[in-house]
Amino acid sequence: MRLPQCLRIVAANGGMMRISLISAALVAALVGYGSTIALVLAAAAAVGADAAQTTSWVLAVSLAKALGSAWLSAWNRVPVVLAWSTPGAALIAATTGVSMAEAVGAFVLAAGLIVLTALVRPLGRLVAAIPDGIAAAMLAGVLLPFCLKGALAAEAAPGLVLPMLAVFALVRLWNPALAVLAALAAGVALAFGTGAAVMPDLSFPAPAPVFIWPEWNGAVLIGLGVPLYLVTMASQNLPGFAVMRAAGYAPPVTRALAVTGGVSAVSALFGAHTVNMAAITAAICMGDEVHPDRDQRWKVGLAYAGAWVALGLCSPAILLLLAALPPQVMGALVALALLGPLMGALAGAFAALDTRFAATITLAVGGSGVVVFGVGAAFWGLLTGLAIYGLERAKTAGKP
Repeated sequence: MRLPQCLRIVAANGGMMRISLISAALVAALVGYGSTIALVLAAAAAVGADAAQTTSWVLAVSLAKALGSAWLSAWNRVPVVLAWSTPGAALIAATTGVSMAEAVGAFVLAAGLIVLTALVRPLGRLVAAIPDGIAAAMLAGVLLPFCLKGALAAEAAPGLVLPMLAVFALVRLWNPALAVLAALAAGVALAFGTGAAVMPDLSFPAPAPVFIWPEWNGAVLIGLGVPLYLVTMASQNLPGFAVMRAAGYAPPVTRALAVTGGVSAVSALFGAHTVNMAAITAAICMGDEVHPDRDQRWKVGLAYAGAWVALGLCSPAILLLLAALPPQVMGALVALALLGPLMGALAGAFAALDTRFAATITLAVGGSGVVVFGVGAAFWGLLTGLAIYGLERAKTAGKP
């Protein structure tokens, strides 16, 4: 199906949107944006993005999610919900000595590899051959340092951070998906209410995309581009497909990888990192309460796309507001947002006995922050873990 045909489907069905579809899409978009935008800003800061490039990054990734969600939902007539790569943003935020142009080159490489995974089956099999425990440990090594900084933020600004933690813990008892968003609201209210932050002069200029020509640095491509591809596939796309299956839908795997990789490659030229299948926010959009007719739930992808277009267009004002917050509030928010992914990564890393030691090595090296030959710790953690796993397998194979 060509894009114009998808758009005709969207136009023909736009008038039949139920309130429940719109409300589910709006909640999913706000949860996805509010709970991890601080991490995206940290990633942009790590690669030296200026204010215009950061705004372009958020705009481009928002529009990529909107286009991909609407396109795939209309094309396949199943609810397809996309997200930006949260562990990918954490990986970028953990890098040092990388320029924005070099990061864009890594983003394009990761997107291209996702497209190749859809088109070239051996590449997909090669990724699938990486033991789950080692892949999860690589992700845990990326996430752990950010989660540890949450305690340091609480020590530095207890009056701001401890109430955020209390709100997070209480809201999580009833609705885990909204817990980080509630903590953000509490942090914003406390920061401006106590005078720890000064309300900026909010303006609403139209966000302008900034084209960034990629720079191809071999060390950055290996140390950032390849791990970004791997964490996006292992910790975002695969769980996203699993959520669709759990909801009773057959995920369009090949099409989804081709589309998400394609829109990621284009949006990368305007500073954005990869988009991929959503998991938590996707679950919000696929329940019985969204639409009683499961064959009509695909329209939630259209409402979700509209919500992300609005968030992208409002990004200049939102980013001005967030930039005024104390760094401890933003650090705590990042830590809270990554606790769930870290819990899942640690559980996966140590679930299988035969990969447990290799996963421990992967976690230790990946979380160390070591940089060798300009290549970051995530790659070396993965390589070391695979080497240890290979040695253990060779010893086991040699036994009678």
